Amino acid sequence: MQRLEIYTDGACQGNPGPGGWGWAVAPEGQPCGSGGDPDSTNQRMEVYAVIDALRTYSTVADEHGAPLPIEIVSDSTYVVNCFRDKWWVKWERNGWKNAKKQPVANEDLWKPLIELVKSSDVTFRWVKGHSGDRMNDLVDALAVAAVPR
Repeated sequence: MQRLEIYTDGACQGNPGPGGWGWAVAPEGQPCGSGGDPDSTNQRMEVYAVIDALRTYSTVADEHGAPLPIEIVSDSTYVVNCFRDKWWVKWERNGWKNAKKQPVANEDLWKPLIELVKSSDVTFRWVKGHSGDRMNDLVDALAVAAVPR
């Protein structure tokens, strides 16, 4: 079965500080997208990169009209572990409180991302950052270039 592989990354100059995000479709890196926020955190940018990629591609279909499965590849354990370990299920069950009974950080981004993931066939894979993976290096460069100066 055909699967769309999308790499995502976020960057921040200071944390918090100006941030950028980027995504690109493997294997060629095109199409791609990026953007920035003058006041953000690295984690917010990591999450937003996935949101934008899924908003762009969650309705893509194969030649028979079936939704195309998507694999998000990220160097963010924050993003990958949320779905691998189903943190979001516990957050929803606990009224958006984390294990320490504190409000979940970045709830305003997690909620729309979770809805996108629930409505599509999305899987997540972790890749080590800054390790020579060509696509990870590309999305890192997109995110860094998108940081507002």
